[in-house]
Amino acid sequence: MLEVEATSVEESTEAKLLRRNKIGCKREEMYQWPEEAYEQMDSALAVQQYIQQLIRKDFSKIDEILTPPENCDEGVWKYEHLRQFCMQLNTLAVYLQSDCIPSTCSQMTSTEQWIFLCAAHKTPKECPAIDYTRHTLDGAAGLLNSNKYFPSRVTIKESSVAKLGSVCRRVYRIFSHAYYHHRSIFDNFETDTLLCRRFTIYVLKYGLMSRDNLIVPVLSEEEMEAVEKEHASLNASGTSETSQESLSNTMVSSYA
Repeated sequence: MLEVEATSVEESTEAKLLRRNKIGCKREEMYQWPEEAYEQMDSALAVQQYIQQLIRKDFSKIDEILTPPENCDEGVWKYEHLRQFCMQLNTLAVYLQSDCIPSTCSQMTSTEQWIFLCAAHKTPKECPAIDYTRHTLDGAAGLLNSNKYFPSRVTIKESSVAKLGSVCRRVYRIFSHAYYHHRSIFDNFETDTLLCRRFTIYVLKYGLMSRDNLIVPVLSEEEMEAVEKEHASLNASGTSETSQESLSNTMVSSYA
């Protein structure tokens, strides 16, 4: 009898557990709740919650963080990761603003070969690097929160997923500018987050950027090749599934 009552109390406590930070809590008191399996996350924001849980657990386990759980829509998985990258990049933007000022960084550049025009204006034009950074993150937030292109956090149309690549290319320039012009800030931020390394693996794994545009050397040649092979494998598996589905549909229609 006592065992049954104890079990009931535990189930009741778990049911009442609120996974949210209390107002006014200290930094070390944040996110102090038990981990939850993806299958048990009953929310439209389950993918975002799962990704953030993995990052808080160990941000260095990049392969684990970028591996989707079973039955997770791949488009949603890519989308939620890009949202997370943009959120974390806002922290890097804050660190940059004390050192990246218009008088010293009047253009958004990486190496001497790369000068980027800001697309936030009616006609793309040059911007101070810190303004370019703010405009790019604001533009990314506007697109990723657009009800027109991303009305759902559960399923995403392929035509909307296709827009993620252009966002990736633009936000990556923030990494490259920080690396080549504000190296100490970049290194400190990267040590604490491994965000550029994770982003580089992410865009290679899902084919969102070409290798030629990845100019921040956070991966070795061997690592780059390994991720590209993984992308090729994912593509081959996706093509095979699509072919099987197409064949199945053809067979159904021929028997209808």
